[in-house]
Amino acid sequence: MAEGYRDFIAGTVGGFSGKLLDYPFDTVKVLLQTQNSLPSATTANIQSSPSSTTSQKAKSQRPVYRGAIHCLRHTIETRGFLSLYQGISSPLLGSMAENAVLFLSYGEVKRMLGEKPGEKELTLLQLASAGGVAGGIVSFVLNPFEVIKVQMQVMNSAANTSAGVTTRKYDGVMDCVLKTVRNEGLAKGLYRGQTSMLLREIPGNFCWYGVYEGVCLSQIPEGGTKRDLTTSTHLLGGASAGVAYWTAFYPADTIGSQLRANPQYASKGFTEVFLDVYKREGLRGLYRGWGITAMRAAPAHALIFAMYERTMGAFRRWDPEGEEDGMDRRSGSISHSS
Repeated sequence: MAEGYRDFIAGTVGGFSGKLLDYPFDTVKVLLQTQNSLPSATTANIQSSPSSTTSQKAKSQRPVYRGAIHCLRHTIETRGFLSLYQGISSPLLGSMAENAVLFLSYGEVKRMLGEKPGEKELTLLQLASAGGVAGGIVSFVLNPFEVIKVQMQVMNSAANTSAGVTTRKYDGVMDCVLKTVRNEGLAKGLYRGQTSMLLREIPGNFCWYGVYEGVCLSQIPEGGTKRDLTTSTHLLGGASAGVAYWTAFYPADTIGSQLRANPQYASKGFTEVFLDVYKREGLRGLYRGWGITAMRAAPAHALIFAMYERTMGAFRRWDPEGEEDGMDRRSGSISHSS
């Protein structure tokens, strides 16, 4: 089996496992990021009532959730546990597409930098830089999936309930895609927030690859190779890489969520929305949801790397003849988006 197919399948297994674990927490993160600017049933009723008072309007602008735990409990109590998985089909498909493009891009960049496995190895800085470039390329594949994911995640919190009947904006993922393209066009609809995606993926992938490789290189026994590393090292490296990825430039993800979920920002650019959020909420608004994101990134990314490495190990056992072809190839080329 060609090495590229191995990477693709192993990465998909790792990405799928990690996504199932962290997606509910990703939903909480998005709800926290967008809670102060999304229209809700309460806000809509206040705005439509001519007798609304200033105090009522001010009250409607207060945060809906007191924190991550409150948001999680409130969502489960009011919408059910499965609502935390609202829209998961889009990011699962996005994870598969990301893997394919990320692996190809990352491999090509490494070859352009002169890597020859077993002969010439790249430095840690070169590997991290290759990851950053690959992240910039894959952002154009990820953004449409991210737009649909965010729309589906916030749909429940923005749903309008009248006379006991809940009206939702979309009937499902495909309905969301069709309405987004029909109402906003392909470029403005599915690529809304592309700048924020670039600003997240480039530094994020730089840190993600760099930290994982750094941890692995530091644990290789004298005279050994990456094949000698244990699962505990992969877990440690993955956990560290996940936190580093989401810490690199978290505000870019916050602004991206606003651009993709909030109709009032549809025609605005990254800088304008950034300044607006900062003016209204300060640094706290830009980093809202970072805590739960970092907490879920550690176990999720640890699982992603561990599953990737174990799958690659299984391929080597099934196809021992291909062992020599990839002896010193670097590991860890897997999906990290959530």
